[in-house]
Amino acid sequence: MKRELQLSTKSQNFIENLRVYLFSSGKQWGEIEGIVNELEIHLSEAEKSGKSIEKIIGKSPKEYMEMISDEMTMDYRTWFKYICLIIFGSFSFKIFSDLMAGNLSYSLLEMGGYIIITAIFITAVFKGFKYISTINQSNVKRGVLIFGIGLLPLVLFLGLTFLDKVIWTPTVHFDNIGSLIIGGITLLFVIGISVWAKTWILIIITALLTLPDYFLNLTPLQHETQLILSMIISFGGIAIYLWILSKLEKDK
Repeated sequence: MKRELQLSTKSQNFIENLRVYLFSSGKQWGEIEGIVNELEIHLSEAEKSGKSIEKIIGKSPKEYMEMISDEMTMDYRTWFKYICLIIFGSFSFKIFSDLMAGNLSYSLLEMGGYIIITAIFITAVFKGFKYISTINQSNVKRGVLIFGIGLLPLVLFLGLTFLDKVIWTPTVHFDNIGSLIIGGITLLFVIGISVWAKTWILIIITALLTLPDYFLNLTPLQHETQLILSMIISFGGIAIYLWILSKLEKDK
């Protein structure tokens, strides 16, 4: 358990924003925590002396964050790891869901669209969280922005589904054996990436997004009820899992 320092709400908010900004800028987590812990001490001592937060960080929090970020090195290995998790995660969710519904079949438009949407989503996450961390907004407005980022891939996938119906492109069909082989390869990739990244998050989220729908389809429940229960179980489970991860991280 790390020692808690007495900080004003303004200082605490800045510390959290700085964490998000540096993390979204691709900096190494251990180095971020070292800088943040040192800054917490300076802010605590300044506030005890009656000084304002501006005496430490200046009048522009954004400029201070940019200055700190420029002095730190990019953690390419870690961010390559996260990007791999996002890419393989997005494809594994789709493949496992389709595999449980039958044999796999994808048009060239779908395959190209998935790659483009994944790239857009990764860029939106990085840019979005950097933007959120540098502006003074209410929690409601921040929540709306984060919700918008999370909703973006869903909207794009719906658009891709519509385009795929009105624009013909060659389609690749896989038989039972081909579908099982792709599913097996995808499973090995998910396990391998998770072992390399030293995290269970991809496996757990993949399971939460695909298994509830599969098992509910085996029940006599109406289709609408299955959809509602599947969404509650999937997103509720993900929320609980991420909350547990957050608590464990804070308790380190």
